[in-house]
Amino acid sequence: MTDSVMPTYGRLDVAFAKGQGAWLTDTQGNQYLDALSGIAVCNLGHCHPAVTKAVQDQAETLIHTSNFYHIPLQTQLADKLTQVSGMEQAFFCNSGAEANEAAIKIARKYGHSKGIDKPVIIVMDGSFHGRTMATLTATGNAKVQVGFDPLLPGFVRVPYNDLDALRMAIGHWPEAVAVLLEPVQGEGGIKVPDSEYLAGVRSICTQRKLLMMLDEVQTGVGRTGQWFAFQHNETVLPDVMTLAKGLGNGVPIGACLVAGSAVGVLQAGNHGSTFGGNPLACSAALAVLETIEKDDLCQHVTTLSDQMLQSFKNKLGDRDGVKDIRALGFMFGIELSIPCGDLVRLALAERLLINVTADKVIRLVPPMIINAEEAELIVEKVSKLVLTFLSSHAVESVA
Repeated sequence: MTDSVMPTYGRLDVAFAKGQGAWLTDTQGNQYLDALSGIAVCNLGHCHPAVTKAVQDQAETLIHTSNFYHIPLQTQLADKLTQVSGMEQAFFCNSGAEANEAAIKIARKYGHSKGIDKPVIIVMDGSFHGRTMATLTATGNAKVQVGFDPLLPGFVRVPYNDLDALRMAIGHWPEAVAVLLEPVQGEGGIKVPDSEYLAGVRSICTQRKLLMMLDEVQTGVGRTGQWFAFQHNETVLPDVMTLAKGLGNGVPIGACLVAGSAVGVLQAGNHGSTFGGNPLACSAALAVLETIEKDDLCQHVTTLSDQMLQSFKNKLGDRDGVKDIRALGFMFGIELSIPCGDLVRLALAERLLINVTADKVIRLVPPMIINAEEAELIVEKVSKLVLTFLSSHAVESVA
């Protein structure tokens, strides 16, 4: 019998019926510790009371009008986002891919305003920006591009975390108008760049009058222990920043924020979204931001992250087969020397939700609200799974 849902996902054999905090319950009544957060979406965990109340209250009042009219909650959300980020204006949409599409349009229109007929955006190897045609082209992963040629022109790819390569590309492409990158590459394997890298990109973009565009879809809204990952460096402020994932805690909403040279590039009629920034989505996002601020969750993430990282290093750091253990806030990457996709299924059997990306990197992005006991339970479960997996693989290799 053919499934009526298009088979675009390789789904695991489980369905969840409810969630609370860092825990999910499946349709059979089994509980799972969630160290994935819907891929960095449910930063406040499942069914957070503040978000639940905001959505319930708003659903009883007004769900949607249109961007033909003023939306006060949208203005409040833009005010809050610009306040905590230092950016100047926000455009609202429904997803990270849409936010990045807006950024790409800004870059191209910015280029045309400078008399460049065929603007070029410099992007990074190992990046992920979405699955629409423009964001797919910008993504630095050939696997997700297979079968979708012809890709769009106007993108040049360089190695991540390499300022010399960036300078060389800009020198070779006078049509370059922007640099698009992630402060930490999530899908690329939790790659954390050198501490001076983003500041270097900012300096180069300023000197060459290029837009610095940061994809903070996965890193933003407190996940790294700052409101936004670029804020780990006080000298960096992007011209464009994109958000989604954790902004609505599961309610779909994305945002593209602008500052500096990017302000005013898009005018009425240049871009739009039917659902973007409607009252329901904005009410959820405001509740998220208010909760992170009220509960000082960025500091909570920083404190627990340091403890978890040290604990992982104590348990796994000197083990054969473990290449690296890295983290920024609640983005953890445990890189093995062998492909480890099977660990996702093995973890599920142990009632733990994790992810493997870039073939060999265990990605952990737990909810920001986990307590110390839940944090240590994640470390214990993951470490045990890794050691058992590596031991089994060694036995198989010998055999």
